[in-house]
Amino acid sequence: MNPANSEPKNRRILVIDDNPSIHADFRKILSPSAGTQAAGLDEDEAALFGESRQAAPSLSFQIDSAFQGEEGLSKVRAADASGQPYAVAFVDVRMPPGWDGIETIARIWEEFPDLQMVVCTAYSDYSWDEISKTIGNTDQMLVLKKPFDNVEVLQMAHALCRKWELTQIAHRQMEDLETLVNERTAELRAANDELTSEVVERSMAEAALRHSEERFSKAFHGSPLPMAIRRCDISGYLDVNASFVALVDSTREKALGHGTLVWSEPETDAKIAAALSGQEAIRELSASIRTQAGEMRDVLVTAQALQLGDVPYQLLILQDITVRTRLENELRQAQKMEAVGRLAAGVAHDFNNILTVILGNTSLQLRNPHLDEKLNISLQHVERAAERATALTRQLLAYSRKQIIQRRPLALNEVVEQTVAMLRRIIGEHIVLEAELSPNLSPIFADPGSVDQVIMNLAINARDAMPDGGTLTIATGEVNLDQKTCSANPEAQLGKHVCLTVQDTGKGMDGATLARIFEPFFTTKGPGEGTGMGLATVYGVLKQHGGWIEVESEPQCGTSIRAYFPLSTDEIAAAVVQPEKPLATSEGAGNVTILVVEDEEMLRDFVGDALGVLGYRVLTATNGRDALKVWSEHRDEIDLLLTDVVMPESFSGRQLAHTLIVEKPDLKVIFTSGYSAELLGEDFEQEKRFGFLAKPYLPDGLAAAVAEHLQTQPAGLN
Repeated sequence: MNPANSEPKNRRILVIDDNPSIHADFRKILSPSAGTQAAGLDEDEAALFGESRQAAPSLSFQIDSAFQGEEGLSKVRAADASGQPYAVAFVDVRMPPGWDGIETIARIWEEFPDLQMVVCTAYSDYSWDEISKTIGNTDQMLVLKKPFDNVEVLQMAHALCRKWELTQIAHRQMEDLETLVNERTAELRAANDELTSEVVERSMAEAALRHSEERFSKAFHGSPLPMAIRRCDISGYLDVNASFVALVDSTREKALGHGTLVWSEPETDAKIAAALSGQEAIRELSASIRTQAGEMRDVLVTAQALQLGDVPYQLLILQDITVRTRLENELRQAQKMEAVGRLAAGVAHDFNNILTVILGNTSLQLRNPHLDEKLNISLQHVERAAERATALTRQLLAYSRKQIIQRRPLALNEVVEQTVAMLRRIIGEHIVLEAELSPNLSPIFADPGSVDQVIMNLAINARDAMPDGGTLTIATGEVNLDQKTCSANPEAQLGKHVCLTVQDTGKGMDGATLARIFEPFFTTKGPGEGTGMGLATVYGVLKQHGGWIEVESEPQCGTSIRAYFPLSTDEIAAAVVQPEKPLATSEGAGNVTILVVEDEEMLRDFVGDALGVLGYRVLTATNGRDALKVWSEHRDEIDLLLTDVVMPESFSGRQLAHTLIVEKPDLKVIFTSGYSAELLGEDFEQEKRFGFLAKPYLPDGLAAAVAEHLQTQPAGLN
């Protein structure tokens, strides 16, 4: 047999690069026009040495192109299926979108490990160690720096094609050698059946064992899952793979020297031993371990009894699910917060209707000059209690992102400076207040009152965490978040944001407290010291503004809270001072007819009485359908529509207003609601054509809103 005559010639090369010009360059170098390059070389040689040689045949390569990693893998598969595999592949490192070069090589080698690889790059994207850890098998791979030298490309192509050919020859020789061994074994068996049979059986058993051990060793050490072979008495390890060493954050020598994993639950070893003693395999047992650095990692444990010779062992396979567990917990927390928010919004909306009736009627009664003194005091207590309840519902609406906000381009530093001046009088002399404001800060798109509320709530919480004094730092800065940073927090968003940081040196919080700090009414303060709505309100405000909040805290180490706001696409407009207009009175109110649409009976009666006292003529309706009937009878008389936004029978106040204004364009409209700006439409923040009266409201507020809006231009809804 002559190996030279059976060499598998292969000049097929695949170029995987997203740049078409790179493919053209490779074709010029590796597949030049017939005779052009060879003739040039002959001429140079004749000029140098003074003699001419017979032109050698030009070796040209067959070049195929792929522009993405997925396409490259498909072409490699097709070439192999056709019996004309590629010998070499030149792969670019960067190929957006889709796989990069390293992932492409790894996926191709999963199916075609003999294919020789050349990594083409103009950057230092990966170190050699990183490439080795990612894809291994680096003896079949070279690195070609861009811009590349033509001779270097030719040398690589020739050398690697030759290497591929030699690899195939080696495979064939191994096959031929195995065939030869089998033939000689058969001859020996014929000569001495009994002896040969014993030798063959033993040889086959040893070969099978060697192959089995080799396969197991490769699978064991090359597995991305952490694996260990442990003695059943837990006295030590027979072997551990690289993934296991990385998981426990140790070295191979130290890992082999320790007899047990450091489980966070000591009974884990007993569970594994009990199951394996009963010949039962363990599948995905939830557990956690402590690494050599002291970090806790959540794992799924798979265990199997393993017999090596006469010695029993345990095969342990660990799957690190720390990141997955964290993301699942964060998702559950977000879902819980969202559910609580919806509940809070519904409670606040209904409660605002009740508070409007309580505050309104109480205010009307307190105006009676002949009221009994004791009754007057009682009503004042009722009014103060209702006002406290109003503040609480406002916080609930902020948490549930249902409060009405008016966002505009805003300079955060100016808001912080104004708030800090107020805080110095509130937090006390035992606390040092420091402001670290980044200059030239981009404007944010936010509601000024809401931002002020965030700063105040965070600062007051920080003050309460430092009863014996400390330092409170309020800082601002602009950050540009990348994908790696955002992966640590599912709520984080890519790109530029303005960050408000409130940091204290107080007593800090443990993990259990951190998990609940944004829940409504959760507080660690004593009775009467807080409602537990401060951080819940901050959370809701940030979410409503399209931002998010991050907290870092440890017991006795203080707390750092970072609030992120989106940037504004517009510049901050100069403040325009509007001349004050005297508030309209109710003179001539008897000539004004108001249609009040409210499904709450007590609230409808209060509004009717309050407007009636002011001299207005009031017509009432319980819902949108009922209002249409009243409108059909008094269309020409009605000057203003005062309607709740949310009403039963799937006919909202906005739909009602639109219907009526189509018939009477000069109709004035005031909406009332306990929450939800979005119920008025996405353009509500910029909408100036109609009035809005937030519940709860007092008779004076109702009177002012009606009188002022009667002086405006007609609504003219679209």
